[in-house]
Amino acid sequence: MATVNPLLQQIDAIAKEKGVEPDIIITALQDAIEAAARKRYKTEALRARFNQETGQLELYAVKKIVDEVTDASTQISLSEAQQLYGDEAEVDMEIEFPRPTEDLGRIAAQTAKQVIFQKVREAERENVYAEYSQRVGEVVSGTVKRFENGDIIIELGRIESQLPRKEQSRAENYTVGDRVRSVIRGVNRSAKGPQIVLSRTDPALLIKLFEQEVPEIYDGTVVIRGAVREAGDRAKVAVYSRERDVDPVGACVGMKGTRVQSIIRELRGEKIDIVEWSEDPILFVTNAISPAKVQRVSIVDDGERVMEVIVEDKQLSLAIGKKGQNVRLAAKLTGWKIDIKSEEEKRREVEAQLGALEIGEPEAAPEDAAPEVAQDAETADVESVVETAQAESAPDAETLSEGGAEQSEAAPSSEAAPDSQSAPEKVE
Repeated sequence: MATVNPLLQQIDAIAKEKGVEPDIIITALQDAIEAAARKRYKTEALRARFNQETGQLELYAVKKIVDEVTDASTQISLSEAQQLYGDEAEVDMEIEFPRPTEDLGRIAAQTAKQVIFQKVREAERENVYAEYSQRVGEVVSGTVKRFENGDIIIELGRIESQLPRKEQSRAENYTVGDRVRSVIRGVNRSAKGPQIVLSRTDPALLIKLFEQEVPEIYDGTVVIRGAVREAGDRAKVAVYSRERDVDPVGACVGMKGTRVQSIIRELRGEKIDIVEWSEDPILFVTNAISPAKVQRVSIVDDGERVMEVIVEDKQLSLAIGKKGQNVRLAAKLTGWKIDIKSEEEKRREVEAQLGALEIGEPEAAPEDAAPEVAQDAETADVESVVETAQAESAPDAETLSEGGAEQSEAAPSSEAAPDSQSAPEKVE
């Protein structure tokens, strides 16, 4: 039975541990020997080769055959080459001269070790990037390994990943050894620490959890049209059914809420509102304001996508939510700016608008003019009495042309009297 070279065994073990090909390890060893040998053979062109048969690393000095030698360390004349290798030697061919590796020294060995580690690390990172860059948005499960400045380092098999502080839900606390499900947010090609960035706050996590828990979403019968979250507090999901007989909201909730409750437990008690998506923006906004009941919805500005929502007075606080959370999530989900008002607020607003219109009419007189109006009204009353007495004592109305003119001028003043009589009372 043939014995296996110890170096080959080490190469295979490292390749399996790091998840890289053995050829990458061999290339790293060759580069390491060349880098180490340059400190010993400074002027020569060196080449290292791994002998698969013997399992040994061999080092050579390479010289090029030329007609006229200008650098003896890297060149050899044609005549010398022909003496060594016969007539087969030709110009521009390369000849390798063996060099020993035993006398490279401790510093050269340390250099070789650093080169090997660097090459293996680069190959490992490239493999991680190639594998996980195609899995962005996928939910993965890992174990909490340690904490670094608020960030959580999670171990995914043999690979470490990072859950940054800003991607953590404030309702969650972890200890070393806890199992964590999170979504892959991104993969960094060149990073000193872990390359894989995870998230527990991304809406994609909520969508993936629904896909895992709800068979109708997994097979495409029910489609998630949108999802928004304020991690740890509340979330809203808009769903739509492609089949008329399937209730999208009921399918996501499940029998007695079993399906959605499992997702809520996974998100540490985060409240989830499941609403039905609609092509009609008014109906969609009405559903998105849930659990508040809407009285009516009107589009204020279609271009700017602004809507006005009227709710009952008792429903106002529920529609707005804690610190505006409900209406804020509804606006993000629908893409419309939502202005919520109670019926009382809307009524006062309409009354104020009507009052402004009445004030703007010419019949309205300012209060400061009331005393003058009253004085004119009293004078008009006295004149009308005198003119009436003169008219009764006159023999013929046709001869009283002057009196008739005076009466005609005073007539409008008498008609405004009922309104003017109240003016002195207001002044007093």
